[in-house]
Amino acid sequence: MTLRIVVADDHGVVRDGLSAVLSAIDGYELVGTAATGDEAIKAAVLLRPDVLVMDIQMPGRTGIEATTEIRRVAPEVAVLMLTMYDDDASVFAAIRAGALGYVLKGSPSTTIIRAIAAVAAGEAIFGPGVARRTIDYLATPRPQAPEFPELTGREREILDQLAAGLANPAIAQQLGLSAKTVSNHITNVFAKLQVANRAEAIIRAREAGLGRD
Repeated sequence: MTLRIVVADDHGVVRDGLSAVLSAIDGYELVGTAATGDEAIKAAVLLRPDVLVMDIQMPGRTGIEATTEIRRVAPEVAVLMLTMYDDDASVFAAIRAGALGYVLKGSPSTTIIRAIAAVAAGEAIFGPGVARRTIDYLATPRPQAPEFPELTGREREILDQLAAGLANPAIAQQLGLSAKTVSNHITNVFAKLQVANRAEAIIRAREAGLGRD
């Protein structure tokens, strides 16, 4: 079986270098390249590669943003991040966006080839340095910060009720408030969370673990 690969990087030397590496190995076929985030998305949709090798720093949409969109429009395409950034924020942003692998530029070509095969098989893989830092990060206890610190206690309480699926009258009855007071609080919640409507507020709240009791 031949693995079909797209390389997305804004540096031609990187695209050319990977093209040379891939062309020298049986079972790997470069089917396209991209120089911007939007081109990467287009290549994922039109070419349907097995793996899309993506840089983080890209013109237009970043590699993170492009990966998020690819997971939406072409979820069968596995994304492998190949980047110079090894900070925690970049690594975890890539994971949240849906990347299956994260390898640093400058890694041996054998490491990159192995990572491509791994993500094509649905495995998560990280370069040695990134893997160690990821493990250390996850193993280090962190203080639990309150969700939505911009909200008052009452507003957070009402958001929790919203996330649980309660309508305004039910929230008012539950908390011993008037329907108008509840409505005013909800308006404040929308403004502080910068959401447009009830559905968006509920999504944000449930992502933060509210509404589960």
